[in-house]
Amino acid sequence: MSDLPAEVLDQRPVAAPGLVPEQHTDTLQRPAAMPTRADVCSESLKILHVFRAPVGGLFRHVLDVAHGQAARGHRVGLIVDSLTGGARAEAALAGLAPLLALGIERTAIPRQLSPRDFAAIRRVARRIAAVAPDVLHGHGAKGAALVRLAPRRSGTIRVCTPHGGTLVYRPGTLAGGFYRALERLLSRRTDLFLFESNFAAAEFTRTVGRPGGLVRIACNGVGDAEFMPIATRPDAADIVCLGELRTIKGYDVLFEALALLKRSGRAVRAILAGDGPDAGELKALAERLGLTNQIHFAGHLPAREAFAMGRIMVMPSRAESLPYVILEAAAAGMPMIATRVGGVPDVFGPQNSRLVPPGNAAALAAAIGVALAHPAELKRAAAIIQGRVRSHFTVDAMVDGGLAAYRDALAKPQARQFA
Repeated sequence: MSDLPAEVLDQRPVAAPGLVPEQHTDTLQRPAAMPTRADVCSESLKILHVFRAPVGGLFRHVLDVAHGQAARGHRVGLIVDSLTGGARAEAALAGLAPLLALGIERTAIPRQLSPRDFAAIRRVARRIAAVAPDVLHGHGAKGAALVRLAPRRSGTIRVCTPHGGTLVYRPGTLAGGFYRALERLLSRRTDLFLFESNFAAAEFTRTVGRPGGLVRIACNGVGDAEFMPIATRPDAADIVCLGELRTIKGYDVLFEALALLKRSGRAVRAILAGDGPDAGELKALAERLGLTNQIHFAGHLPAREAFAMGRIMVMPSRAESLPYVILEAAAAGMPMIATRVGGVPDVFGPQNSRLVPPGNAAALAAAIGVALAHPAELKRAAAIIQGRVRSHFTVDAMVDGGLAAYRDALAKPQARQFA
């Protein structure tokens, strides 16, 4: 693992006091002090968030951040893709809209690079000129690219939160090489890298290179309501999984693990709550492995509703940054089995020896088998992890830490210059 450069690293993980995960202690320093509410609310900022798809953890993150910033008296707006999200996104945005002084603009933003990006850049540039924001915050690979490709205006800082983004492409692949090269160019046009996990900050430096601006960390967080206990349904399945149905989430590995357990005499029932581009392939795989009667594809469900449908939450991902599903399950006190990816070890803390290697069906099958045989031990671990999330991963810390990072970037002389 590469160290983050000393000349860039004025590195305070501002939203996680005392959180210095074991695998990153050589790169990330403990914060000297958390910002106070007076610090982050002393002057109203105009903040414009830009991102592509209103789905998944990234969408939940932006909604929580925007809501928290608006509640603290800042003038907030969103620019988001108009082609994705469906009725659920429309409802979520409609609920947030009354709080946003700068409004919500829906515009077509293609997923992959294409000539249509030029039109998206022009539309974003027009909105920037109209709003004149103090902070232009891009989320994800496409949102962060748009804010840095748009013409710079004096007095506006450009902020990047990757949310995985280019980091999910494996080194050595053609797509990975292209997107990392693009990110290295855009890095020079970035005032602030606001990473959502310690892992993401270290991984960016390792796979992309030296961040071109100030670096801060404001870990993803959950709210008080998510710590309420969940009543497991009497007909609950053995395990439940939440997330998009796509390769990176590792559901094919889970199915192989369930097939191994079945051959050993243990038929494990599973609920998959989510949808996505690989749904058809996964259903076909379940049939080939003889698991059709054991796996129920429930479609998209709210997290807490899905948690009630299973006794253990399993996350078999191949790669993640800091997934909300882990924070939500931990806050609810849900027994969990997860892979050792991204920032998940940060969340598990002293319990991280329980994590499973990604892509290893045999190890995942063994973990599920042990958990079902010894449920009390997994519940004990869940209580410890829940306490860690309550102290380190909260919405208030995430919002206040992000605002303090904006202030740091705005205070730098280059924030008042054109670039």
